[in-house]
Amino acid sequence: MTGSPFHPQLLCRLKSGARTSTTAVLPGNLLTDTLPQAATATSAANNHAVNFTHTKELFSSVSSAKMLRSLIMLRLASSAPVADLGMWVMKSRLMDIPLCRKAVLGITERTFYRQFCAGEDLASASATARELSDTGRTAMLDYGLEHANDNESCDLNMEEFLRTIQSTKSGVESPISFVVVKITAICPVRVLKRVSDLLRWQHKDNSLNLPWKLKSLPLLADSSPLYHTAEQPAALTAEEERDLEAAYARMAKICRNSIDASLPILIDAEDTAIQPSIDYLAYGAAVEFSSGEGEPLIYNTIQGYLKDAKDRMVMAKKAADEMRVGLGIKLVRGAYMNAENRLAESLGVESPIHDNIHNTHRCYNECADFMLHQIAHGSGSGSLVLATHNMESGKMAAAKAVDLGIDKDSKRLHFAQLYGMAEALSFGLRNSGFRVSKYLPYGPVDQIIPYLLRRAEENRGLLSASSFDRSLMRNELIRRVKSPPVHGKAMQMPTSQV
Repeated sequence: MTGSPFHPQLLCRLKSGARTSTTAVLPGNLLTDTLPQAATATSAANNHAVNFTHTKELFSSVSSAKMLRSLIMLRLASSAPVADLGMWVMKSRLMDIPLCRKAVLGITERTFYRQFCAGEDLASASATARELSDTGRTAMLDYGLEHANDNESCDLNMEEFLRTIQSTKSGVESPISFVVVKITAICPVRVLKRVSDLLRWQHKDNSLNLPWKLKSLPLLADSSPLYHTAEQPAALTAEEERDLEAAYARMAKICRNSIDASLPILIDAEDTAIQPSIDYLAYGAAVEFSSGEGEPLIYNTIQGYLKDAKDRMVMAKKAADEMRVGLGIKLVRGAYMNAENRLAESLGVESPIHDNIHNTHRCYNECADFMLHQIAHGSGSGSLVLATHNMESGKMAAAKAVDLGIDKDSKRLHFAQLYGMAEALSFGLRNSGFRVSKYLPYGPVDQIIPYLLRRAEENRGLLSASSFDRSLMRNELIRRVKSPPVHGKAMQMPTSQV
């Protein structure tokens, strides 16, 4: 890799952190974080695990041109007015005008879509995954599907998930670590809402009989938000039961194909109105398709910003051990804070979200600590995907894993960040020897951009959390300007890469 020539004026702009603006895109709820604390963190306990001091080593596999482009895109995308403008345009009548729609999508595709998305189809996504593999990281494939409202759409979405899984099968080592599955894409949302209401009511009244309910892990705790229905919901209709059975059949088919491809599944989380039914389908499939040993097939998502997060995690782990089911957990902070708070306020009840960011950080780290101890010393099997952009959480978890004697290359511990973001954290963890994946959304531009922008409304703090990452990139670009590589001699990847 060779350094790109820089003009002196550019060096001045890098030092000053010059600002510009355009449209924002934010992929999904998998890795939602708040402002990182790592910029001022100096905990000695963490220093031996991950190092962010040497930017030359951190970004050795990134060209100067690509780093500069990422720096600009992240800075623009972190601007609140730019995000507001982008969402306004996508929702406006301008998008009904063919010429205007084409222009907007064209500009977005050449800028932010290219930064945060892997391409329009499986071929493009696979090529991006191979590029990640060249830098010592793997990919979590996520096809950008919308929520489904009918069974026909659910069937079509299932076929897309199956095609994604099939694309990973080859005779060589795959650069794909997980396939992301959205339950809302294979089960009508209206059914998920009805099932969730009944599951919550059964938790309040265990005499309620749910004849359709299959064997699963615990779904709710006494600390879970149970206020969504004021009265006992009506039983599922015959049609709703058939829809639920069809959804489970789709999930089972996806699981069988994943087993055949030796590829685990990540289940996305949603808001609490439908999360119990998502947990039900995920844990039900985990129980049915568990091998009783080895790495779990299904990784269900726990959102650390919920007050009941740790309670539900501990309950699920205890039950999984008793049933000899491998439990896979994907730990995120959460993505529906505004919606959850609005709903709770409208009902006059306490919000299910932690009262402040410090409590969310504490809950996330306690959940990570619990699972790491289970991996190191617990009975049964358990695996963890730590999905975070928070530098401090990443450093703490890495240090804890080292202290507990967990093999850095263990298949039971994985770190993950969004594609196009948190590169310093990704490379730092990779250089320390941990398994690192990037969450890789892909799909047609006109389909995935509106989806990502809608997600951005619930994840407004995440892109602004890239300031520390941008600072490190600026430092590395300045270092390269001052000390360009010898002509004709490429930078080498660090020997400690995964």
